[in-house]
Amino acid sequence: MLDRRGFLVQRKLMVACIVMISCVAARAQSPQSQAAATPTATQSSVTQTPALQERHPRYRVMPSDVLAISFPLSPEINQTATVSPDGFITLANVGSVFVQGETTPEIVETLKKAYSTTLHNPIIGVDLTNFQASQFTVLGEVGKPGQYPLRFDTTVSEGIAIGGGFLPSAKSTVFLLHRVSPDWVEAKKLNIKAVVHGKNAAEDVHLQPGDMIFVPDTLISKFRRYLPYNTGIGVNPQALVTR
Repeated sequence: MLDRRGFLVQRKLMVACIVMISCVAARAQSPQSQAAATPTATQSSVTQTPALQERHPRYRVMPSDVLAISFPLSPEINQTATVSPDGFITLANVGSVFVQGETTPEIVETLKKAYSTTLHNPIIGVDLTNFQASQFTVLGEVGKPGQYPLRFDTTVSEGIAIGGGFLPSAKSTVFLLHRVSPDWVEAKKLNIKAVVHGKNAAEDVHLQPGDMIFVPDTLISKFRRYLPYNTGIGVNPQALVTR
């Protein structure tokens, strides 16, 4: 009886040791598995989120922009070039060079490469003499939807006023769309009614070049598409307005 009891005790000890060894091995392997899984998670997050934006982004040239190109050591080839609709500029001695979407420092490097075959270590200066003015867009239930120049600091409420103000069918909660990358647009929901009543001035954010304000319509305006405005049943249609 004692031998059997001792055998059972030894068997339990062996099982406990095996369990402990397996746990230690699992813990030893878990950091490796987590490290192996980390790049995948990072890659997925990178592909699903927009890239970080520059704090002070430089202007990138577009068609119809005018560039003044100077050569301090060879002033005889100083010239002015206009960016064509296809993004190229035509230069003396080198022909067409694609510059659309580049900043002025990047254009300098592009032109240095283009002139490296005809000039030795060329020194080139590039200045923007004419470029497209910054603009913003107002769409939806406003008096004059369209695109407007952004010449000074303008808030969302001021942009709506420039666009003709709210229509009776407009909802006071608007959407501000701002492009943060070629594939991503940041959308903000703003309560302009609170701004008008002085409750939350932070909702009245400043517009940036290329921003779009969308003013949706209210519930009552959607009903008007399918039902007569005056139903004749004693219901006040304005009670359906949710602003």
